Amino acid sequence: MVSPEGRGDTGQSDWPQTRTGANPSREWSGGQHKATYLSRSPGTVHGARCQPTPRMAEAHQAVAFQFTVTPDGVDFQLSREALKHVYLSGINSWKKRLIRIKNGILRGVYPGSPTSWLVVIMATVGSSYCNVDISMGLVSHIQRCLPEGCGPYQTPQTRALLSMAIFSTGVWMTGIFFFRQTLKLLLSYHGWMFEMHGQTSHFTKVWAYLESVRPLLDNEEYYRMEMLAKEFQDKTAPRLQKYLVLKSWWATNYVSDWWEEYIYLRGRTPLVVNSNYYVMDFVLVKNTDVQAARLGNIVHAMIMYRRKLDREEIKPVMALGMVPMCSYQMERMFNTTRIPGKKTDVLQHLSDSRHVAVYHKGRFFKVWLYEGSRLLKPRDLEIQFQRILDDPSLPQPGEERLAALTAGGRVEWAQARQAFFGSGKNKASLDAIERAAFFVALDEESHHYDPEDEASLSLYGKALLHGNCYNRWFDKSFTLISFKNGHVGLNTEHAWADAPIIGHLWEFVLGTDTFHLGYTEAGHCIGKSNSMLAPPQRLQWDIPDQCQAVIESSYQVAKALADDVELYCFQFLPFGKGLIKKCRTSPDAFVQIALQLAHFRDRGRFCLTYEASMTRMFREGRTETVRSCTSESTAFVQAMVEGTHMKAHLQNLFRKASEKHQNMYRLAMTGAGIDRHLFCLYVVSKYLGVSSPFLAEVLSEPWRLSTSQIAQFQIRMFDPDQYPNHLGPGGGFGPVADDGYGVSYMIAGENTIFFHVSSKFSSSETNAQRFGNHIRQALLDIADLFQVPKADS
Repeated sequence: MVSPEGRGDTGQSDWPQTRTGANPSREWSGGQHKATYLSRSPGTVHGARCQPTPRMAEAHQAVAFQFTVTPDGVDFQLSREALKHVYLSGINSWKKRLIRIKNGILRGVYPGSPTSWLVVIMATVGSSYCNVDISMGLVSHIQRCLPEGCGPYQTPQTRALLSMAIFSTGVWMTGIFFFRQTLKLLLSYHGWMFEMHGQTSHFTKVWAYLESVRPLLDNEEYYRMEMLAKEFQDKTAPRLQKYLVLKSWWATNYVSDWWEEYIYLRGRTPLVVNSNYYVMDFVLVKNTDVQAARLGNIVHAMIMYRRKLDREEIKPVMALGMVPMCSYQMERMFNTTRIPGKKTDVLQHLSDSRHVAVYHKGRFFKVWLYEGSRLLKPRDLEIQFQRILDDPSLPQPGEERLAALTAGGRVEWAQARQAFFGSGKNKASLDAIERAAFFVALDEESHHYDPEDEASLSLYGKALLHGNCYNRWFDKSFTLISFKNGHVGLNTEHAWADAPIIGHLWEFVLGTDTFHLGYTEAGHCIGKSNSMLAPPQRLQWDIPDQCQAVIESSYQVAKALADDVELYCFQFLPFGKGLIKKCRTSPDAFVQIALQLAHFRDRGRFCLTYEASMTRMFREGRTETVRSCTSESTAFVQAMVEGTHMKAHLQNLFRKASEKHQNMYRLAMTGAGIDRHLFCLYVVSKYLGVSSPFLAEVLSEPWRLSTSQIAQFQIRMFDPDQYPNHLGPGGGFGPVADDGYGVSYMIAGENTIFFHVSSKFSSSETNAQRFGNHIRQALLDIADLFQVPKADS
């Protein structure tokens, strides 16, 4: 059964009522099939036509047939245009199904193909005509086993050809099986990850938890932790590990489902600042000042990307250009919403959605992405968004801050959703938002990066991270944010996927917008507009006072979180990855060690440090933790701070720290990290009711420095050497600990690095700008060790 998405009796219909009370239109889920019933007053003159007004255009296109009751009987009037759209919609749907079936077949026989199957058959048949039996008698045996038939096609020649086809198919499938097993073994080998500077390590040092915390504990604390770990290893761990081994045999991935549920969906704290993260636009170039035009191109590019996903035309990202990474997380990029629950949230994912939900000046709209089966062109989308910008209507009572529900506590939102949005127009309008492909926020503010105004990038980041706490729908897989000056950005919900996934989409969208779609000289989208398009549909609400009180409460909670976030974003210009490589180290290791030096100078001590590493070389893999604060990095930092060591000694300490970090990163990527394993052991212990002081302590340790490098150039949409200013600074997130820092960075090119540093004003120990300045100085000091020439800053 397909349930109505519903405009019906919710007050959202744009249809005028006739004197007999015409039924409003009913629009069914997915927007593909619309049935509208119109009645006319008795005695209507046959052949009379009502010219559709702009507000009736959608209805006019949707009507497949109309009828009137006249003295002469029932008069049917078919709408050819509407029937054409119904026909094209069905054709489009079947095309999509056939493409998926074809891709399913090709996936099933990979690395074989229908062509290779024909080649094997032709080789078998050809050899028989040359009197060479490559089957070694198997074809004859198959022919004897075939049932006797009396039809005209059961001749000896036909039976021989059929036998050769069966033999060839068997050989082909056997070859595919062995190829697949061989490929699986090759992809399971991760030794290549440990090749460095042309040398291959012959063994991998076991990475232990105790080693990672040794730099943070004094001798007494370390001894206590060592005793807890030994007790856990001898008594508790073997029993818990058996359950994990069993799960690894049964489940696709023994970590990812628990990680999604317990780390994300069961979290009861607000998503804003605590979970959602943001992504910025190109900041050094600008395509247009026209807000609606930029949005038209961006939305069109996004749906083009979604179509490629549906048709499975997106090439997998390759780790170091060698091994394909799992693309599973991409499946829920669109048509996905996090639905609040009292104990746990759920991710609602639809197979398709033909509209976006839009917020502007406290009002919600529904904008169709298709006209019939045709995707709207950028110019058409520009007109639709401009209509919203020009709409003078005011918000309905309670509507303006409604989205603050998604920014407050999850329990409060779940209770309000159940109490006030379970029926009528509220349910219909909420469905329109939650079933949208994604959410669009049309902001009245302008934000951009001005290199002459350092604060501009930070203000831009703050606007993307939380906005005013009610102009983003934080539950959607992502909110596309459009500023008045044409710049855009994203606010992304974290449960469904990790940052590199949305980064892949964003690279495609920005590249398509700039290099493929383009703009006119006046800054508008290219192409002719269709003035007959139905205007965006205004969503209708009936929000009682009790619900408005909950909205206000959620808003105050979210505003307190947002106001407490100090965000310092800056561009580091003296050098980038090009000159870092002259230090004979990886750029990521260089930055991570610099962060350790900066943090020690900032706080006077070391802390547990989190760096996210992907595990997508495994099926449905997500992330693993690299514990960047190591004995080697702390030794280097202490020597640097002391200031009495020779440069050669400091260089040697740095290289040891760098090699250790790179080795840990490789271990994390290849499934040899420790944190996800300990997390799963903890989950099993809770299921079994087993108490483990060791696991309890491990899982309660605060990450006072949480870091992440942002992926770049996953798609080669353009040559960065030819367009050096087409740089995106990536994005950022809020601090994980109340007295800690969140640091996101993008090594954006040969000569620049972007940093996003967050902390909380409420902590007297942290200051994002102070820490950012320490990061700058740490990078420069390490570069000086190697006498790396720096560009003018």
